Amino acid sequence: MAKYERFYDPEVLARISRLELRARMVVEGVITGMHKSPYHGQSVEFADHRAYVPGDDPRHIDWKVYGRADRFVIKKFEEETNLRAHLVLDCSESMAYGASSDGRLTKFDYAATLAASLAYILHRQHDSVSLTLFDTEIRDRVPLSSNASVLHWIGNAFAERVPTAKTEISSVFRRIADDIPRRGVVFVVSDLFCPRDEIRSALEEFVVRGHDLVVFHVLDETELTFPFEGNTLFHGLEGYPEVTADPRSLREAYIEAVSAYVDEVERIASSLGIDYRRTHTGEPLEAILIPVIAGRLRARRNR
Repeated sequence: MAKYERFYDPEVLARISRLELRARMVVEGVITGMHKSPYHGQSVEFADHRAYVPGDDPRHIDWKVYGRADRFVIKKFEEETNLRAHLVLDCSESMAYGASSDGRLTKFDYAATLAASLAYILHRQHDSVSLTLFDTEIRDRVPLSSNASVLHWIGNAFAERVPTAKTEISSVFRRIADDIPRRGVVFVVSDLFCPRDEIRSALEEFVVRGHDLVVFHVLDETELTFPFEGNTLFHGLEGYPEVTADPRSLREAYIEAVSAYVDEVERIASSLGIDYRRTHTGEPLEAILIPVIAGRLRARRNR
């Protein structure tokens, strides 16, 4: 098995592949590859017929139908366009946390598998997808493409990346947003291990440009529950020092602080109109992906 294939979980993909990803809002003339535009015209896919009325362009008369049924009908067409989706994935050192003997993934491996699953769905729909890996700077990019090789390129980018640096999202997200020329859907996958005021300003970089923004806030299960017992050596990440402590004396204050932090991040996202999804490495991927996909499908049908 190639290294990158571990990010394409067959069981997850099988359970979500029947659902079509639907963008929440129409983005600058771009609709998902499986979606049909309401605009009709030439040089687009044939859709249906309607009765001819005086004033219609005779070039659109279906003469085969006239020959069979002795009546004039007009060919209706529908433009088929592609969603432009951008995966923005955190590869900072804090994302390396979480691997264990019980098979739990690191946050990076979980996030990469989530992103790869999205890429798989988008590719099946003939949509275009790109990938950007970041920490304090942009570390790797897969250009926007609907090419059959895009899954291979994305998988290889994940497989070759070892999370080592700090997180810095304000200037990085500005550069990423500046490099996206047209509005589309942006999926940010990160533990958002950075100051809360920085989170707001960074996410605004995509919002003010009109993107449909989805944030997957990925945490490790132990970061939320703090289940440690006895004196424990905690290894610092992203420049923080090692600390030996008794978790029992810290648990209540720690959980309160973490709860306040994640609630504040959710409030920031809500105030910006962002689709925010908190998840952890113990949660099945389909449990977080299917609501996003199904929600967009319902939104599309309700328009």
